[in-house]
Amino acid sequence: MGGKTVTRMDLSEAVYQRVGLSRTESSELVEMVLDTICERVVLGETVKLSSFGSFVVRKKNERVGRNPKTGEEVPITPRRVMVFKPSNVLKMAVLDGHKAGIKESKT
Repeated sequence: MGGKTVTRMDLSEAVYQRVGLSRTESSELVEMVLDTICERVVLGETVKLSSFGSFVVRKKNERVGRNPKTGEEVPITPRRVMVFKPSNVLKMAVLDGHKAGIKESKT
């Protein structure tokens, strides 16, 4: 069930075809949006995209893990991780295999 990977170029092309900006402007717009999302997540902020989902930074405390080969206990240092939480709209679209209002790609 593996699908195609959507790249920045694919996103820029979709903006170009659907919005009517030039290819250069479309590419710059996609880059600005992705840069803004990255900047906010790095600052520890939650980025919520309505009907899509949220990018959330979580803090994980120090804990004890286990080396699966040796069984030896190993400390895992505290860290920040980013998780994506899909919206209910996106969850339902994936479950149903489609979503009304989202045009399927012609590629």
